[in-house]
Amino acid sequence: MNILKLSTKNLLRNKLTTFLNIILVAFGIAILSILFLASTQIGNKLEQNAKDIDLVVGAKGSPLQLILSSIYHIDFPTGNIPLKDATELMQNPMVKKAVPLALGDNYQGYRIVGTDSGFVGLYGLKLSAGKFWSKDLEATIGSTVAAEAKLKVGDKFFGAHGLSDASDEHKHHAYTVTGILQVQGNVTDNLILTNIGSVYKMHEPDHDEHEAHVEENEIDNKEITAILIQYRSPMSVVIFPRMVNQSTNMQAASPAMESARLFSLIGVGIETLKWFAVLIMAISAMSVFISLYNSMKEKKYDLAIMRCLGASKFKLFFLVMLEGLLITVSGAIFGLIIGHLAIQIIGIYQESSQARLTGFYFVNDEFYLIIVGLIIGIIASIIPALQTYRVDIARTLSKDK
Repeated sequence: MNILKLSTKNLLRNKLTTFLNIILVAFGIAILSILFLASTQIGNKLEQNAKDIDLVVGAKGSPLQLILSSIYHIDFPTGNIPLKDATELMQNPMVKKAVPLALGDNYQGYRIVGTDSGFVGLYGLKLSAGKFWSKDLEATIGSTVAAEAKLKVGDKFFGAHGLSDASDEHKHHAYTVTGILQVQGNVTDNLILTNIGSVYKMHEPDHDEHEAHVEENEIDNKEITAILIQYRSPMSVVIFPRMVNQSTNMQAASPAMESARLFSLIGVGIETLKWFAVLIMAISAMSVFISLYNSMKEKKYDLAIMRCLGASKFKLFFLVMLEGLLITVSGAIFGLIIGHLAIQIIGIYQESSQARLTGFYFVNDEFYLIIVGLIIGIIASIIPALQTYRVDIARTLSKDK
C-alpha cells in the first residue's frame, strides 16, 4: 500500500481546503523568513562597513546621523568641522589611524568622497582596473558605480552639488576615472573616491589651481566633514570620546553603540511582526486540525475497508499524520520561496543601494522554519490520527456508506 500516494489523494479530495491551509502556513513562514533575511543582511552590512572603525568625529548634532552619513552614507552630515582642529585631533597620541572625509557632492546619486590614501587601507580596497587617484580631479569608483553609471577608466564626468540632487552640476571641472574597485561587498561599492583637494576645487571656482590644495597657511579657512578613527590602545575607548565631546566643538560617536541603538529601535517592529507570524501559524495549525478532524467523519468507512484489506492501525495512524505533515511542510517550503522572492523584489526597488537586500541569500534560522512546519503538522494531526484506533470495523461496515 502506497501511503504517500493515498495521503495525497485524500488531500486532493478537498482541494480548496488543502490549498487554503497550505497558504496559511506559508504566510506565517514567509513573514519570519523575510524578517530573518532582512535583519541578517542589514546586520552584516552594518558590521562590514564599520568593522575597523572605532570612532567617528564630526560636527555636533545627532551621533546616529553622524554615523549614518560618514560610514554608511545614507544620511546628511551634521555639518563641517575646521580642518585645523581636525588635524590636531588626528595627531593625538591616542589615535592609531585617522582618515579624513570631505562630503557634499554626488554623481547620479552616488556620493563623491574626498579622502586620502588611509581610506584604501582602512577598507582593504583592491582594484579591478586602472589605478587609485593621486591628483586633483582624479577619481576611483566603486564596482556598482561603474556598472550602473556605465563608467570606465579614462571617462570624464561632472559632479553635482548635494548628496542626491543632480541639478546643480559643477561644469567648470570634470573628474577623470583613473580606477575601478573590485567588488568589496560593502559601502565602497557605491562610492566615488577622490582627494580632498578636488572637493575644495569644486567649491572654489575662482581660485587658481594651486590654491585649491591644502597648504599650511590656508588650513584655518578649510573644513572637512568627518574623521574615521582607530584607537591606539583599549584605554582610548573611555578617554578619547569624552575628551572630544567635552573640550572641543566637535562630537565623537561610536559606530558600535549607535548601530546597537539603531537595531534596538528597529527591533521593536521586528518583534511585533514575529509575534504576528507566530499567531498566523497557530491559526494555521488549528485550521489543519479542524479540517483533518472533520475529514475523519467522512473517511471512517474507507478506513474500515482498509482495515479489512489488511492495513494495520499504525498504518492508518501514519496515513492521517502524513496528511497533516504534507500540508504544513509544503506550506513551509512555499513560505520560504515567497520570503526569498519578496526580499529580492524589495532589493530591486530599494531607493538606497548601500544596504541592498537580495533573495539569493540563506540563513541558518530558515532551516528551523522547516522544523517548525513539521511540529505544526504533528500537533495538528495527532488527535485526528488517534481517532483511527477508535474505528469500529463491524459497526462502520454495517451502516450504509
